[in-house]
Amino acid sequence: MANVKICGLTDPDLVGFSAREGADWIGFNFAPVSPRRVTPEAAATLLMQVGRARPVALLVDASDAEIDVIAAVGFPVLQLHGAETPERLAAIKARTGLEVWKALGVSTRADLDQASDYTAADRILIDAKPPEGATRTGGHGATFDWSILEGWAAPAPWMLAGGLTPSNVAEAIAATGATAVDVASGVERMRGLKDRELVRAFIRAAKQP
Repeated sequence: MANVKICGLTDPDLVGFSAREGADWIGFNFAPVSPRRVTPEAAATLLMQVGRARPVALLVDASDAEIDVIAAVGFPVLQLHGAETPERLAAIKARTGLEVWKALGVSTRADLDQASDYTAADRILIDAKPPEGATRTGGHGATFDWSILEGWAAPAPWMLAGGLTPSNVAEAIAATGATAVDVASGVERMRGLKDRELVRAFIRAAKQP
């Protein structure tokens, strides 16, 4: 049984639906190149529907000015999904006073070593490394070899991402011991558009005893 983050929502009805179905976090994507991108103005409206779920702002190499605007919308959590260094993460956390997560793309056991550098991160999100030539850092629907996580001592609370779907999330949790999972493309009927039944099925599969 794991906590669930539904990421990349752009529809207020689906935000409310996801929250009512039991999502623990709801992610809003501010990456400049994404089919799931929202503006700070749109996010202010979307946040009205989050209920008990915690909203998370996904940022990719954002400037201080951009971060200030997004933080002012009312996000308690910032998820850094770009090439932010440990020093940059620490500076953002000090500047905003918010909870800050770092997403790391992995494909080998050695890739996990970088997590220990992010000592200021409140949570590490382990995602599949983007395919070569990709213009986006996440949301590609690709998995990675979960066996590389066997015996890994995470330096902070962590979350599993990368190609998760209603069909494989229970297996992923069992294989990795993840206590939190993240999904974006795995609950979409077409790129950028979430499907209610897939969202419901994912949450139920992740939270089954």
